[in-house]
Amino acid sequence: MKKNVFFIAVLVTIMSCNMATKKQNSFSITDPSKNEYKSFGEGVSASEILYHNNMMDTYQNLKEGDTVNIAFSSTVNNVCQVKGCWMKIALTKEKEAMIKFKDYGFFMPKDIKNDTVIVQGKAFVNEVSVEEQKHYAKDAGKTEEEIAAIVSPKKTYSFIADGVLIKE
Repeated sequence: MKKNVFFIAVLVTIMSCNMATKKQNSFSITDPSKNEYKSFGEGVSASEILYHNNMMDTYQNLKEGDTVNIAFSSTVNNVCQVKGCWMKIALTKEKEAMIKFKDYGFFMPKDIKNDTVIVQGKAFVNEVSVEEQKHYAKDAGKTEEEIAAIVSPKKTYSFIADGVLIKE
C-alpha cells in the first residue's frame, strides 16, 4: 500500500513538472478583444501560442517542403514600407521569420517595428532567390550598396499568416 501511494506521489510530481514546462513554452488567450489586441486577417484562434524562442526550435526541425500549422508571438523587426505587405519578426537575436499574408488579403501598419505580435498560420522553410531578396531589401528601404551586396540565395524561415494580432 505504501509503495502505491509513493508511486502515485512521484507520478503526480513528474506530471506537474511537465505541465509547468509546457506553460513556459507557450501561452493562450481566450478572447483577444479583452486583452487589447488589434486583429488583422482571420484573427488568432489557437489555444496554444508559442513564444518566439520555442518557434525557432520548431523551424529547426522542418525540412524544405514541410509545413506546420502553428501560432507564435514575437517582436516585429521590420515591415514593408511600401504597403505593409510583409514583416520580419524575431526568432532569436540573429534569426527572424519572414511573414507574408494569406492570399495577399490584408496588410500591416507600417509603424509597428518593435511591437509585439501574434501570428497564426503555416510555418515552413525555403530558399529565397537573389532577385527576391533584393526586392525585399528595396521595400525595406535598404541602400543601393546593401542591395548590391546580396549575391547568393538564402535559406529562410517563412510563414503565411491567416491572422495577426498586434498588442495595443
